[in-house]
Amino acid sequence: MNTLTLGDLAPQFTLQNQFDQSVSLTEALKTGPVLVYFYPKASTPGCTVQAQGLRDSKGQLANHNVTVLGLSPDPVAKLLKFNDKQELNFALLSDEDHAVADAFGVWGEKQFTPRNFL
Repeated sequence: MNTLTLGDLAPQFTLQNQFDQSVSLTEALKTGPVLVYFYPKASTPGCTVQAQGLRDSKGQLANHNVTVLGLSPDPVAKLLKFNDKQELNFALLSDEDHAVADAFGVWGEKQFTPRNFL
């Protein structure tokens, strides 16, 4: 797994959001900085807390014109349910084949307690 380092160009991508609309990094960057974050699965405890934190920080991020894009391997329909349940205020993008996560170097086996996850 090759992770990005300071100064690397972010891989360009276009993915479907929770409303089944195309969202591209190129377009998002036209309005200012973009915070791209990856999470493994919608509606899990850790991912929910992370999303809620970003939702609740929207005002502070907006003061700096930051666009938030959350990427996961979940299908669009699941992202919409997660969005609606948590009342999120940013784009959730479906990276079902984890090609974008691979390009950023963040897809791979993770270890949590004695169990490993993909």
